[in-house]
Amino acid sequence: MRGARKRLCSALLVAYGLFSLYAAYTVFLRPRRPAASRPPHRDRHGPRGIDHVSLGNEEWNPWEADEKSEQVAAQQRYENILKLVQNARSQLEQTSLRVQIWGKAAIGLYLWQHIFGGHLEPADVTAQWREGSQKAGKTHFSFITGPSVVPGYFSVEAENVVLVLNGREKAKIAYATQWLHYAQTLLQTHKIQHVAVVLLGNEQCNNEWIQPYLKRHGGFVNLLFVTYDYALVNEEDIFQWPLGVATYRNFPVVEPSWSMLHDARSYLCNFLGTVYKNSSRETLMEILKQDGFDKLCWIAAREQWQPQETNESLKNYQDALLQSDLTLCPVGINTECYRIYEACSYGSVPVIEDVMTRGDCRNSSMYHSAPLQLLKTMGAPFIFIKNWKELPAVLEKEKKMSLQEKIQRRKKLIEWYQNFKAWMRQKFISTLENSFLPSDKG
Repeated sequence: MRGARKRLCSALLVAYGLFSLYAAYTVFLRPRRPAASRPPHRDRHGPRGIDHVSLGNEEWNPWEADEKSEQVAAQQRYENILKLVQNARSQLEQTSLRVQIWGKAAIGLYLWQHIFGGHLEPADVTAQWREGSQKAGKTHFSFITGPSVVPGYFSVEAENVVLVLNGREKAKIAYATQWLHYAQTLLQTHKIQHVAVVLLGNEQCNNEWIQPYLKRHGGFVNLLFVTYDYALVNEEDIFQWPLGVATYRNFPVVEPSWSMLHDARSYLCNFLGTVYKNSSRETLMEILKQDGFDKLCWIAAREQWQPQETNESLKNYQDALLQSDLTLCPVGINTECYRIYEACSYGSVPVIEDVMTRGDCRNSSMYHSAPLQLLKTMGAPFIFIKNWKELPAVLEKEKKMSLQEKIQRRKKLIEWYQNFKAWMRQKFISTLENSFLPSDKG
């Protein structure tokens, strides 16, 4: 914003200087035509004893019409200069919103690298400080992330801030509130003007802690973008945000290739993940073994969840997605999982267990599209099942599909996912601009 003001002032000063020079030239330097005496006026009734002089003893000027034309031209040039200044101001206003994103949760990398298609320097994911920037819509975005980004120890370079925070558990919430208090201090000291939050919400939608910080509850946060089917999403100041891929496990941005779309795949389906006791995942494993589908699918089950990937395990997982036509997505603590978006990246159709999980997320009896309200609203081309007993019929149908049919389905899935990310990007930008930019009610 400060830079935009400087540019606007510079443009006005330049225009003023040009006009002043032109005015000086017109008044002092432009050659004047010599005046000539007006010939005696002859009355139509005949000569008089004395010559008639024009009113006010003014001398007649034969170039009067030319001077009037010059004045009109000068006025036109002046109006043109004003238009140039106005156009310059309009252009500056179009890029006047500057937003700095503070990425203090891994979901921020999904926002910046996957949805915005932005780059970070340095590329090393272990770097203490990483940053990037790009212009989108009327807004110039900058993004900073890394362990060295701590409250009070970096330059605040915009009057509008987006905080990306983790609110999944108590320890994360305590850290998130530190950042919120820091942003509040900057607001109170007029260092920034607006704050929005992108929140990795609790998997059971227990996000009450954030509510007092929202403007609607007397706080200072203008906008909240939150993951999972949070019941308070209203599309006014609270918006649902996609969970995305597991960037904390270094899942990459995947660019579609010809072979990804056209090659035959070795497996009907895949599931690499944790099988919890007394869960529907145990039922899934039993059904796969009973019908012998476990030999046609890439299955790697484990009993304990592993938060970090090794280089080998990440490669195996990516190979499984690339070599499978379907990716099985059983529910965990929440129906929405990283696996859904990771499968989309490789054109492997998610087969989703479409049931509500425990917690305070939207109840399906009240919201017919829940769970996965956001994805369903956007027409996600997934396979939804209510019970894993439906899976054998899905896999039998899969065995009968031709390669050409699968190729077309992959293209449709990847195209949908690209459009989904583009739509989320545009929605994010327009929501910020509508909230942060002053409205012209004149």
